Amino acid sequence: MKKIVLACVVLLSGCFAIEVGKVPSSVILSGKSGGKFNGEAWNSAILKGKVHIVFYVDPDKRKINENLSKVLKKRHFDRKNYGPVAIINLAATWMPDAVLEMKIKSKQKEFPDTVYVKDKDKTLVKKWKLADDNSDILLFDKKGKLIYKKFGKLSDADITKLMALIEKNL
Repeated sequence: MKKIVLACVVLLSGCFAIEVGKVPSSVILSGKSGGKFNGEAWNSAILKGKVHIVFYVDPDKRKINENLSKVLKKRHFDRKNYGPVAIINLAATWMPDAVLEMKIKSKQKEFPDTVYVKDKDKTLVKKWKLADDNSDILLFDKKGKLIYKKFGKLSDADITKLMALIEKNL
């Protein structure tokens, strides 16, 4: 009986994993669980209407996909059709929140069109089954459907593929 219950739990937990080709379950980060750096709640339902790229990052791994950030910055995609989101996995780091706040303010100046979001208790790791302690890249089409995901460092070929997907879906 215990094996049956355990199997059901494992199967059900996988049902909510974020899958390419599907719109993920809605997630709201607010209050104690996080939210935008300006204090407002963040709702994943906003990942519609534009092509959105989401960086879900452990601050200790923030430089893993720096090459992608540089390529995106040079492209100057029309913000009417494209929106970058950086979600910081605060529970994955030893760094104090005050230090992270200063780093994010600096990044916000470098990338002013990016929406910065705090995930204080690994909500997206739990609800979408994202990789913890990593740099996760997610790309959503205008309908909010996930069209690309990669956990970890993107190769040059991955970046080329991702840029082509962005162009195709704009």
